[in-house]
Amino acid sequence: MNIRLKNLEKKFYKKPVLNIENLEFTKGLTCIMGSNGSGKSTLLNIISGNLNYENGQVLYNDKPFTKDIYSSMTLVEQKPYMLSRSVYDNVAYPLRIRRYTNREVHTKVEEILQNLQITELKKNRGDELSGGEIQKVALARALVFSPKLLMLDESTSNMDKKSLENVERIIRNYAQMGNTVLFVTHDLNQAKSLTENIVNLQEV
Repeated sequence: MNIRLKNLEKKFYKKPVLNIENLEFTKGLTCIMGSNGSGKSTLLNIISGNLNYENGQVLYNDKPFTKDIYSSMTLVEQKPYMLSRSVYDNVAYPLRIRRYTNREVHTKVEEILQNLQITELKKNRGDELSGGEIQKVALARALVFSPKLLMLDESTSNMDKKSLENVERIIRNYAQMGNTVLFVTHDLNQAKSLTENIVNLQEV
């Protein structure tokens, strides 16, 4: 999934937040960095369709986004929302709204819980987890339906070292499978360890 931004402008209360003349994200992993206020989260929310913008274009393979394209991408925000249901149900949610069979749901949820090493949490309530646990469950929920575009907004900031190493391995592998991953981080060392593709946003 190739994403191109052309002459993109976004303002909040008439104050410019983003002004991007031409930027393209191709298959693989790209880390997005920049100071506070440089528009990193805003950029992901625009690509995901959560935010409108004043001017410019956001294109998928040089064509406007469609409903089907939006359904093949996902954004994990800095503070993910958890349903007041079990972890299992939280992770299963994207599959159920896409009408996967119960058998497919069970297989995919169990597999991703195991990969992220959170199987022991599956009966816990999603809205009663710690910060690091929420981030892992949110990532599981994002990956379970295999999105073509995965956007992560500082989604590992509360994880312990062991969990972080496992999650970074999973993210790298996912990108290497031909998917597009946009990963916002404030940690330059983390960015360099993940990829050579690093985009620095400048405050407008």
